[in-house]
Amino acid sequence: MTGPEGKWPGGGDRGGATVLVLAIGLVFVLVGLFGAAIGAARLARHQARVAADFGALAGAGAARDGAGAACATADDFVRANAARLVACRADGLDVVVTVEVAVTPLPGLRRYATATARAGPVRG
Repeated sequence: MTGPEGKWPGGGDRGGATVLVLAIGLVFVLVGLFGAAIGAARLARHQARVAADFGALAGAGAARDGAGAACATADDFVRANAARLVACRADGLDVVVTVEVAVTPLPGLRRYATATARAGPVRG
């Protein structure tokens, strides 16, 4: 609704500051989402590394009972650390495990953090 001179009754302000505040707010929301996505990915990477380390150590402890027992023990420890065993290989008394952890950094975007670890007796 305009006044008799074709201007808004409240003066020359037509909501430009409102649009600017909304744009700045949107930038803050997007930066926050980006930061949360990076944090989720880093957390998943660390979780995968820990699960791989524990799985390899546990598997190496059971390696003298055979590759099947070593990988079964490694799988138990990997699952206890909320990860999934992707590969397990016994190389003598050494055990090499690869694990992955699912991460959803943004809604509708699912990725996997993968880590590999090797454990066995000290040589030398």
